[in-house]
Amino acid sequence: MTELSKSEKIMNIATNRGFFYPSSEIYGATAGFWTYGHLGTRIKQKWENLWRDSFLSLSPDYFEIDDSVIMPKKVFESSGHLEHFNDPLTECEKCHSRSRADKLIESALKIEVEGLNEKALTKIIKENKLLCPKCQGKLMDVRMFNMMFDLKVGATGDDIMYLRPESAQSPFLAFKREHEALRKKIPMGLAVIGKVFRNEISPRQGFFRLREFSQAELQIFFNPELIDECGDWGEVKNYKLLLLSHKDKKVKEITCEQANKKGMPKFYAYHAAKIQQFYLETLSIPKDMFRFRELLGKEKAFYNKIHYDIELNLETLGGFKEVAGLHYRGDHDLGGHQKGSKEKLDIISNDIRFIPHVLELSFGIDRNIWALMDIFYTEEKERNLFKFPAVISPFDVAIYPLIKKKDLPELSKKLFKDLRKDFKVFYDESGSIGRRYKRQDEVGTNYGITIDFDTIENKTITLRERDSMQQIVIKLDDAKETLKNLIEGKIEFKKTGKLKK
Repeated sequence: MTELSKSEKIMNIATNRGFFYPSSEIYGATAGFWTYGHLGTRIKQKWENLWRDSFLSLSPDYFEIDDSVIMPKKVFESSGHLEHFNDPLTECEKCHSRSRADKLIESALKIEVEGLNEKALTKIIKENKLLCPKCQGKLMDVRMFNMMFDLKVGATGDDIMYLRPESAQSPFLAFKREHEALRKKIPMGLAVIGKVFRNEISPRQGFFRLREFSQAELQIFFNPELIDECGDWGEVKNYKLLLLSHKDKKVKEITCEQANKKGMPKFYAYHAAKIQQFYLETLSIPKDMFRFRELLGKEKAFYNKIHYDIELNLETLGGFKEVAGLHYRGDHDLGGHQKGSKEKLDIISNDIRFIPHVLELSFGIDRNIWALMDIFYTEEKERNLFKFPAVISPFDVAIYPLIKKKDLPELSKKLFKDLRKDFKVFYDESGSIGRRYKRQDEVGTNYGITIDFDTIENKTITLRERDSMQQIVIKLDDAKETLKNLIEGKIEFKKTGKLKK
């Protein structure tokens, strides 16, 4: 029997236990569309709230907005999406299946071809005699394919609108009203967490490349003359960024101050530091699995003046993959919309008139969820499990009555109702206690509380830690405070009570 890959093992748990599964599955799923189940929704909500807490707190002038996902054609004419939002497509002459040319080449030859044009990609395919991955047929010349989803709106169907391919356009379109409503403050940040849509040619990589997905983005509008100024610079100037060197392809640690001396503006470096802290400190991503990779030349979007991808080392996808980006977009966005809409989007600040420039913090939420599952998936002798950090686990604690007799279920349900006011709690009384532990370990529940006969006699409970599988005995009345201190990292598990042998 063939051993399952790590990706297949994770996907089996994800689809069977309720993290996520193909959308409209009973009618035959379409690639690139997924449903978050009850566990996945919980993790997604936790991730989004951590993101809000981490980035909207950076300034009193950073706020979240919510917008329609359907927008007029003129929006995307002005933004450049209808002209430039293309992927290279190649089609099989035999079976007519379509593949994204650059990803097909990268997969087959293990080289990077991002940014190459159609002719260059076609040349590589022909010189290396690459064939259709489905039927081994001959591949046609590469052509560009626009990834926008269009919609017919209204009774006549004459009005064409588009599903937004990125959430960034919403803050750009809202800038004028929000700038007025926020009393003309600058820098000003507008964030959006929501759905976006891209008609991917051949979405593969499971849950990593989707046609409908979620983004968390913060667009910061600022005076370009002040990009090398930052009021909170003292917080980060000695903080070391993990930057991939183009010269020797190794990650080097340099302080924000050193990065600034090498040309990275302070405003940019400050937000880079906050992104790195989000991953390493908030999400507990191991340091050696994180890096910033700078995109240069044709690699980066044509409008970006500075472009760093945030990459995580994902075993299921064969190495470092992009999960977020930090982009200095210049005045491309407001400038384009001012020209296309004929609305004045320039402003006056400190007696200077200018079109605000934009610094973009962009995160693919679904990619981040998959990354967490990849990084924290663990195989041990008797169990496979997700060792999620407490801040992201779908459940903080599970409650188990030892048996379904002697008032134990009643006591367990009483504790469940009490704890669920402050924690994410799961109740399980079905099967042996060992099987119940294993089920909750698998999905990443941090702690388990067993209600047994000692609970009746002397008001104690057994608290079990997921990672070590150690058990301690604590007072029933101390359960809430103990869990709070453990989840917040204020106390070590072994110091919370008496170790149970």
